[in-house]
Amino acid sequence: MKHKTFTVVALLPVLALTSCQTTNPYTGNTQTSKATSGAIIGGLVGAGLGSLTGSGSTDRRQKAMIGAGIGALGGGLIGNYMDKQEAELRAQLQGTGVGVSRNGNDLVLNMPGDITFATNSSTVNSSFTETLNSVAIVLAKYNRTLVNVVGHTDNVGARSYNYALSEKRARSVAGALQSRGVVSQRLLVTGRGPDQPITSNSTASGRQQNRRVTIQLEPYQR
Repeated sequence: MKHKTFTVVALLPVLALTSCQTTNPYTGNTQTSKATSGAIIGGLVGAGLGSLTGSGSTDRRQKAMIGAGIGALGGGLIGNYMDKQEAELRAQLQGTGVGVSRNGNDLVLNMPGDITFATNSSTVNSSFTETLNSVAIVLAKYNRTLVNVVGHTDNVGARSYNYALSEKRARSVAGALQSRGVVSQRLLVTGRGPDQPITSNSTASGRQQNRRVTIQLEPYQR
């Protein structure tokens, strides 16, 4: 049976895209990257959190954004807004190991698991905290961006374990962003386990690429 776990980050403690262009974080060169994204629909699980399902989750998040005093972007402003945000993210993340790709007006930050977490751990590596600081600085500035944090694993081990680990890792990243000024109403979290690989799991290097957390950024519009 297919697992589906969705979470929205709210009041936490400190805690498929088609081929598109991405920047190599080490060289700065533009290259083609393939990533996969499904619909990221928010639900709430965990202590003290309510439940959101289906299309209502989008409506509830929009209402939460309004309640937080965050206004939607007009159509004519979106492209320029995302251009500026992309440029600042690329500047902040140069040399960190985090890839930045764009598809239309959506941005995706790809955080490889080997630099973000220790093996089988959902605690963010201390060496990666400065990178998350850099991401949070930009996201706090561009507060009319919806932030979808998604955890992914390879296909080794029990599926239930992989789903749980992927969600815990996504929650850790989202919680770190919230603690650095990204308001909770903007954040949605989900664990996809092994369901959305970006390459084959048949090799060690492929499995390493599939173990990752992605942050999908989309302009808040109505």
